[in-house]
Amino acid sequence: MIHGTSLPHPEQLPQRGQRLATIILVADGVGGSVAGGQASRVATEAITRYVSSTLRCYHAAGTTKDEEFLDALRSAALGAHEAVRADADDHLQGGVGATTMTLGIVVWPLLYVVQVGDSRCYYFSKGELRQVTRDQTIAQDLVDRGVMPAERASGSPLSHVLSSAIGGPAAVPEVTRVDIQRGCIILACSDGLTKHVSDAEIKAHLVDLRSSEQVCRALVELALARGGTDNITVVVGRARTGPPTE
Repeated sequence: MIHGTSLPHPEQLPQRGQRLATIILVADGVGGSVAGGQASRVATEAITRYVSSTLRCYHAAGTTKDEEFLDALRSAALGAHEAVRADADDHLQGGVGATTMTLGIVVWPLLYVVQVGDSRCYYFSKGELRQVTRDQTIAQDLVDRGVMPAERASGSPLSHVLSSAIGGPAAVPEVTRVDIQRGCIILACSDGLTKHVSDAEIKAHLVDLRSSEQVCRALVELALARGGTDNITVVVGRARTGPPTE
């Protein structure tokens, strides 16, 4: 089992000597196999390399050219998808390695979230918790199409069958933009947490947050106490300051 924590003070991603963004990333290998672990590593390396070295659209964030930035983030996710598939061709003798990917990029005062799979991103502010991402599962697809009632989705065996994954048969990146405020909390996690811990319980822990590390450990321990049937990754970032300065 794995848990991740952010630094108490958000560190900015350097590019050309400037601090322009903060990133939060969860990539959860599918199936818990060696192939899944390899896929998550390759995807993480590919997308962080893209963001730190070749993404040239930070200037477009929050402007009338915002769609340019969103397109660049979708391209970054698809680049990670191709990197994972190429790695599988090289090392898995025709096998498939796949991973979820939830990437949050804060370009103050905006949060951009790139989602592939069923790892989640939550936004917490002023006592309210919002799930930013949509689970890319067969069950959620059926709910969205009106075929399955929403209350049945979590108990369906299809709730853990991915309809989109990095390295899988299909990868469909979804990008969401959120206006954020000082004092907000951003939480990204694998489904190993949400299988065992409800949104209400996540909210309660964030209300009582003393530090990013403390709340990550508490949530992981709660999921483990309830069986810990999957990899558990939790990353928490707090926007305690305004825009970055030089």
